[in-house]
Amino acid sequence: MTDQAFAQADPEWVELIRLARDWFNGPLGQLMLKEEELLLGEELGRFFGGYLVHYGPCAEPPPKATQVQRNVRLGAPLPGVEIVCEEQAWPLSEHAADVVVLQHGLDFSLSPHGLLREAASAVRPGGHLLIVGINPWSGWGLRHFFGQGALRKARCISPSRVGDWLNLLGFALEKRRFGCYRPPLASPAWQQRLAGWERVAGGWQTAGGGVYLLVARKMVVGLRPLRLERREPMGKLLPLPLAKVNRNAPHPESEKH
Repeated sequence: MTDQAFAQADPEWVELIRLARDWFNGPLGQLMLKEEELLLGEELGRFFGGYLVHYGPCAEPPPKATQVQRNVRLGAPLPGVEIVCEEQAWPLSEHAADVVVLQHGLDFSLSPHGLLREAASAVRPGGHLLIVGINPWSGWGLRHFFGQGALRKARCISPSRVGDWLNLLGFALEKRRFGCYRPPLASPAWQQRLAGWERVAGGWQTAGGGVYLLVARKMVVGLRPLRLERREPMGKLLPLPLAKVNRNAPHPESEKH
């Protein structure tokens, strides 16, 4: 089934996710994920319900919502992913999830608008969508412009722009948090020296953190993409509510950073 999934997946998208995984497995990526784990853990602890869906390129198991009955990972056909699907073709029914987490999904996406619409559709009214992204107005965002590899390919969409998109999709932004204030220095010695600054700046919650976390609540049924021809599913589905026909609807506007 895995070989078949790889054969059907968009090779450009799969390669982008592979590159992102490699970067997150490195020292800088691990530092970023460690700080995100603290932010996500604090927020997810207050949610409850039947299903949480996580989408993102990271290889590590994501933080779980302990009061949610089922935590599921979906995405590219790579180890650790439970439901294989393309970024704009989630095999979930509309309003299937109580919580959806996009952890760097928009950063490493061929169509951020399309992915966000797909994630928004999966959230039930009153449910929550959590988005983690690289803050372009930070040292990490600056390194993105001068770096190489996966970080160079990251979109680094600003939290204000993502907030505007969420508003159009019928979500109310409840919270915006920042983390990972230490600069992107690979040296463990320097990172240890700057650990105190991480705690101080995190307490201030200034907008200069390397990552942001947006917590949004679905207030109304959002916009729906047009349905195109049926696409065959790439992987075996877990028993989520009412699996639907996959959808792939590109946004009419050009993708922007």
